[in-house]
Amino acid sequence: MAFRPQYPLMTERLRLRPFVRGDVDAVFAYRSREDVARYLFDQPMSREECALAVQQRTAQLSLEEEDDRIILAAETRAGDILVGELSLIWRSVEARQGELGWIFHPDHQRRGYAREAAARLLDLAFDEADLHRVYARCDAGNAPSWRLMERLGMRREAHFREHGLFKGRWDEEFYYAILRREWIALRQSGAI
Repeated sequence: MAFRPQYPLMTERLRLRPFVRGDVDAVFAYRSREDVARYLFDQPMSREECALAVQQRTAQLSLEEEDDRIILAAETRAGDILVGELSLIWRSVEARQGELGWIFHPDHQRRGYAREAAARLLDLAFDEADLHRVYARCDAGNAPSWRLMERLGMRREAHFREHGLFKGRWDEEFYYAILRREWIALRQSGAI
């Protein structure tokens, strides 16, 4: 299955669109921060690293084979402000499974943008891409992220305790997931 959505994806307040070279400064504004990098695999990024990351993201727009990813900029419809990014990674072709992820600028958190954008990406995953199951994961200490997963109707399926070293300490990670039929039921009930 080759899947390439029509862009941009719209929500009530956001435009989820492909990255462009002009996004480097906006991405640097949050990816250079220690408080953002704390729970990411990357360290705070330099402007040059952000430029390379944005360049790579401009081509990550379709799902054609396992581990392909769609990475989109989340931009406000009012003001065209880039507030974060989301990803959908095709983790299993056979089992039709994907992984959802997000990074949002701290200055734009607690406004519901991440929930709105992630819900739109789950719609895309289950309706248009016809995935069966989508999961997300985060450091157990990243309460805003796992609370978002719960607000999206995802259930905690695993808590990996001290399963690996991450940035010099033992890592604890939560895995959350939701099935296509569960997402559809939540959408039809108006709960999401």
